[in-house]
Amino acid sequence: MRCLFVADLHYALPQFDWLLKTAPGYDLTVLAGDALDLASIVDYRAQTLVVRKYLQRMASVTRLLVCSGNHDLDSRGEGGEKVARWLAETGAPNIVRDGDSLVVEDMLFTVCAWWDGPVARAALAAQLEADSQRRQGLRWVWIHHAPPVNSPTSWSGSRSMGDEDLERWIAEYHPDIVVAGHVHQSPFVKGGSWADRIGATWVFNAGRQFGVPPAYIVLDTSAGEAVWISAMGIQTVRLDAPLRRPIPPAKALPEWFDARAPVPSLAP
Repeated sequence: MRCLFVADLHYALPQFDWLLKTAPGYDLTVLAGDALDLASIVDYRAQTLVVRKYLQRMASVTRLLVCSGNHDLDSRGEGGEKVARWLAETGAPNIVRDGDSLVVEDMLFTVCAWWDGPVARAALAAQLEADSQRRQGLRWVWIHHAPPVNSPTSWSGSRSMGDEDLERWIAEYHPDIVVAGHVHQSPFVKGGSWADRIGATWVFNAGRQFGVPPAYIVLDTSAGEAVWISAMGIQTVRLDAPLRRPIPPAKALPEWFDARAPVPSLAP
């Protein structure tokens, strides 16, 4: 299975155009939070309408998994906590979103909502506990906007901006893969990275860049390899090998990689 991971598009419509064009070439596409942008001059309600249309069109051509991020919270839910109601109400039944789970081949995907308080946090904790009972014989993948604290994938260049609860949940449940975003700088700063390994758990954060395409990660589950592509170049990790830090630039793309968009030049 070929998976495409992005996050933090922040209402960058050229990047959504790229994703809509590129997603059909993959078996599964993940948008790990912050589809919207609180700082945009575009009215929030207009953003939700436009992004809904993109998500609906993408979901018609690929399996689409979308979790909420801190920029996606447009309403108040139980206890007055902020929630991404627009995402829950996106009218496409084949979008896997906050609170949902999906089994594809030998992989269980758990889509985690951004939590703003104890009610949503408790719901997420219950979701993880329930899915832990379903994972037998399956590889378990979490889609969670924030990466864990104390990881290179959450390093901003000056401090870790990760999630302490996620760090504890990883230690408790040992998922195989966590797909995150949130900390835009991590892959681009000294001490940061797009990939980390915590015990047996791989953590990925593609980071955020301007222009087209966005920074993105392609995972081939059959090959057991992930490729990160950005304006900084190309890096790869094998899931069955120890993680080498810093991850060196790739001298060649993996044989399985079928470029569906222009990629930066490889290292000499």
